[in-house]
Amino acid sequence: MNIDPESRSVQGLTMFLHFVALNVLFILLCLPVVTVGAATSALLEVMIKYSDDERGRPLEDFLPAFKRNFRPATAVYLALLVPFVLLTFAAVFWFAQETTLSTILSLVALLVAAYLVAAFTHGMALVARYRNTFRQTLRNALLLPAAEPVRTIGLLLIPATVASITLIFPPFGLIVLSIGFAMMAYASAFLYRSIFSRHA
Repeated sequence: MNIDPESRSVQGLTMFLHFVALNVLFILLCLPVVTVGAATSALLEVMIKYSDDERGRPLEDFLPAFKRNFRPATAVYLALLVPFVLLTFAAVFWFAQETTLSTILSLVALLVAAYLVAAFTHGMALVARYRNTFRQTLRNALLLPAAEPVRTIGLLLIPATVASITLIFPPFGLIVLSIGFAMMAYASAFLYRSIFSRHA
């Protein structure tokens, strides 16, 4: 029996297994928490390349991208994480006061926190795509959600949809753990390429 390694079915299976391995590797590198930024940036870098006519090798290129992006991605990640945590804490605190004013303040804090999440996603993609200073990257990350509101909403809807499906149907979480993060990054890559082409 001869199996053609160049056939579409074999190549498709190989890439699927690569995505699974990449997904597991991404999860493992996110476990220390402080490395979430570098891991996210590396995943986006390989997926942005792969989404462009299947350039690059996502699995093989991931660790080099992780090492290369570690310092800039971690710096941007921590710069956004600290105010995000403070705003989330403030939102919970104000919501617990159970007054009209505190509820409004809580909602405002949550909206700003959500904006920072959007800035984080853009920041990791910017680190993946460009070699700018920390200040320039952080500035662009904070401006892009306002400059690209529709595409930013699309970027946020991808993980939000996956999270909602997992809450409604918990077994779906197994798919997320096996290939979900890699597929979300791949889907997001097309939106990032569109954003970058508009602001080149």
